[in-house]
Amino acid sequence: MDQAAFEGVRVVELAQWVFVPVAGALLADWGADVVRVERPEGDPYRGLATQGIGTDGGGVNLSVALANRGKRSLAMDLRTERGREVLGQLLETADVFLTNFRPGALRRLGLDSDTLTARFPRLVYARGHGYGARGPGADRPGYDSSAFWAQGGLAHVLTPPDQDAPISQRGAMGDRNGAMAVAFGIAAALLRRERTGRGTVVDVSLLATAMWTLSSDVLSALAGHTPRAASGTDAYRNPLVGSYRTKDGRHIQLVFLEPDRYWADFCRLVGREDLVTDPRFTDLAARAANRPACVAEIAAIFADRTFAEWKDLLAGIDAPWAPVQAVEELLTDPQVLANDYIGEVAAESGPSYRLPTGPVQFDGQPPHLRRAPEHGEHTESLLLELGYTWEQIGELAETRVIP
Repeated sequence: MDQAAFEGVRVVELAQWVFVPVAGALLADWGADVVRVERPEGDPYRGLATQGIGTDGGGVNLSVALANRGKRSLAMDLRTERGREVLGQLLETADVFLTNFRPGALRRLGLDSDTLTARFPRLVYARGHGYGARGPGADRPGYDSSAFWAQGGLAHVLTPPDQDAPISQRGAMGDRNGAMAVAFGIAAALLRRERTGRGTVVDVSLLATAMWTLSSDVLSALAGHTPRAASGTDAYRNPLVGSYRTKDGRHIQLVFLEPDRYWADFCRLVGREDLVTDPRFTDLAARAANRPACVAEIAAIFADRTFAEWKDLLAGIDAPWAPVQAVEELLTDPQVLANDYIGEVAAESGPSYRLPTGPVQFDGQPPHLRRAPEHGEHTESLLLELGYTWEQIGELAETRVIP
């Protein structure tokens, strides 16, 4: 691609942890100059030990790398008047202000939306929340495990009814989904600015992200039903939608949403042509009326072959199905490799490492991944860009505005 989609756009990011910083990383992937403003002691996420990919990884902090790739880091104390003055000068050069600080903290720093949009009318002001910009929970702290997973309904609807405690989510699920929405909102706001000349306040919350993720269940609840957890084929009247256990204890997921279109071909493929004319299974209505018997027949068929045998066999039918894979199997999945869904970051010094590239590509190409900055790595160079002299930078260090 000759020019990256966000080339020439400067983003000033005042954010911590994962949700909003990942949005900044997505913009940086596609060319934005993302200046990450960190407090002198650094983002607390830098110290988190998690799943062997944080400070417990024994090497590159991959969690931080994924959330902050391609950015520049400016370490500065915004509790000082000088620090806020420098940030104001930086915002004069910015197209986007990106934050997940809570409203109270932003007001105390003079960085609330009313103040900044009045001062910089063309600025896109994008903020991520736990629970939304209004209401009694607007100033509550929120992580994805609380606002997205717990309050947002996922823990409840995905926990089997016979289990005492809610199941736990996987790392940063809500954060990274919400980040996509933040990046989309910023892109839309920049397009709107091109048309109107004015900036926009963009809001995304983890609670709203959860409700959007669970839209089908929310619609069901609005219709007066009670969404519940289900497994296997229990959730569907159509026996050709669901997971079936193979001979070696793995599972294959069938998603034959047009079952009458696929039933005969499936039966012939598996060597059970007799089921095509079985009056209990002749069409969707019959299979639904005799669902337990139909599920039992299909389950017995799947129990006859191994996972590998099923993958080979089902490759011969033009119908939607997939192997239920472990995450580590994605690393060698032919589709993942062919589409460059995992990219490599080649560091100037130290080891290279791999990261997911993200779901968006332009012109058939994934983004070029760049490493995340060290804490405060670009403080001096950014100040020089703003016109500061080395003497003035030294004064900022002496007064502890910068570390």
